[in-house]
Amino acid sequence: MAQVDKQAIAAAFGRAASHYEKHAELQRQSADALLARLDGRQYARVLDAGCGPGRMSRYWRELGSEVSALDLSSQMLTEAQRHNVAHYYLLADIEAIPQATATFDLAWSNLAVQWCSDLRGALSELYRVVRPGGRVAFSTLAHGSMPELRQAWQAVDDRMHANRFLSVEQLEKALRGWDVEYQMQAVTLWFDDALSAMRSLKGIGATHLHEGREQRVLTRSQLHQLQLAWPQQQGKYPLTYHLFLGVIQRD
Repeated sequence: MAQVDKQAIAAAFGRAASHYEKHAELQRQSADALLARLDGRQYARVLDAGCGPGRMSRYWRELGSEVSALDLSSQMLTEAQRHNVAHYYLLADIEAIPQATATFDLAWSNLAVQWCSDLRGALSELYRVVRPGGRVAFSTLAHGSMPELRQAWQAVDDRMHANRFLSVEQLEKALRGWDVEYQMQAVTLWFDDALSAMRSLKGIGATHLHEGREQRVLTRSQLHQLQLAWPQQQGKYPLTYHLFLGVIQRD
């Protein structure tokens, strides 16, 4: 997989830290779908890897778990600390977790590993820090996500304006050799116009492209073209994501 610019990703999420939760509907739906795969078990020690402002860290803490919140963005971690969501805070990369092997009962990572350079490496780190009998629960986005955004941009220019995500085959390959259960789930969010749909991406910091190209300001004419080209249903503007939800059982 291509190397990604971790500093640029951290900066993009950092800019979104203070208003992230207002726009994080996809994250909420993904977290709920992933939780449903964990059958209500209790976990004494939880790592929330890619915690953002800490909504799920708080969830685990309120259930009585000892929670370590990890994020690449110092602003996100500051936001999480401000709300006192966890017991420990780790400014770190999922691909290099500064914790001992077999530390946690659950490594939880909701919509974060798609920002890693090497999915297998990231999941191996999550697996490493989970004790035998524990679990890694993760969600990521699969190939084919945000087709409406891609379709709309094609009316404006021929450049990439959305990240490429791994295919199901590539995701399955990254999981080989582990005791894992997974499922795909489509989630469609609805907006009043194309600009609102794109602002929802900016609001959660997901504007950094894997290609690393700078975002440019849309002209009024381009925005009009996007609005016309965006596939609508009953006057609403959909944005569809293909979630890949996985739970790995640690041997």
